[in-house]
Amino acid sequence: MKIGLQLWSVFGDSQNDLLGTLEKVAAMGYDGVEFAGYFGHDAKTIKAKLDELGLDVASSHIGCEQLRDNLDDVIAFEKELGNQYIVCPYATFPTVAEWVAFAAELGSINEKVKAAGLTFVYHNHAEEFQEVDGKYVFDLILENVDKAEIDVYWAAFSIVDPIAYLQKYAGRTPLVHIKDMASCKTKSTEVGHGILDISNIAKQAIAGGAEWLIVEQEAFEELAPMDAVAVCLKNFKEVLAND
Repeated sequence: MKIGLQLWSVFGDSQNDLLGTLEKVAAMGYDGVEFAGYFGHDAKTIKAKLDELGLDVASSHIGCEQLRDNLDDVIAFEKELGNQYIVCPYATFPTVAEWVAFAAELGSINEKVKAAGLTFVYHNHAEEFQEVDGKYVFDLILENVDKAEIDVYWAAFSIVDPIAYLQKYAGRTPLVHIKDMASCKTKSTEVGHGILDISNIAKQAIAGGAEWLIVEQEAFEELAPMDAVAVCLKNFKEVLAND
C-alpha cells in the first residue's frame, strides 16, 4: 500500500525550501507526496526532483479559485508533473443555495478534468457534514463529482463514522487522508497517538480501492512538523504491519 504525505503538514518547510523538503520526506520513507502549493517552482523542476528521489505524485490540492479561473493551466501543469489526481481541498458557504450552486460548478470542473484524461477529487472538512434538503453537503457534492478524498479526522470531528463513509463510497475513494484525533476531540495528533481506529480505517480504505493512504498532521505542540510526520509514518507502518 502506498503511503503519501500531504505537504500542508510541513507547509512552512515547503514554502521555504520545497525541493529540500521533498528530499527529507523521501529520506523518511514516504512513497509519495500530495502537494499543497508549488511556491514558484515549475512542473519540470519538481518532476526532475521527484524522479531523482524516487517519489511519486499522489495528488495535488488546488484551490477553488484556480480551478474556476485557470483550469486549463492547472491541467497542463499537472500533466507535465505526472499527477493524475486534482483535488479541490476546501470550501464553505453560509447558505444552502450557495452549496447547491457550488456542487453544480464542481460537476462542470469534474467533466473538464475527466475529458483531459485526469481525475477530479473532492476533499472534505467539517463543513460538508451539514444537512441540505435532508442529505449531507458531502453527498450532494458526490452526486456531481466522481471521486472523493475522505479525511477521516474531519469526518469523525463532525460525528460521522469515517469507516461507514469509506464503505458508502467504496470504489470512489482513491485517496484517503489518514489523520488521528487527539483525546480532546478538537485537534489532530500524530498517527497512533490519538483515539481513532486507524487500523480498521486503513483496512476499509484498502478494501474500498484506495490507491494512496495520505498522512496529514495539522496540530503541533511537542514536535516540530518534520519530526511529527516522521513519527506518523513510523507509527502508521507499524499499524499496517500488525494487520
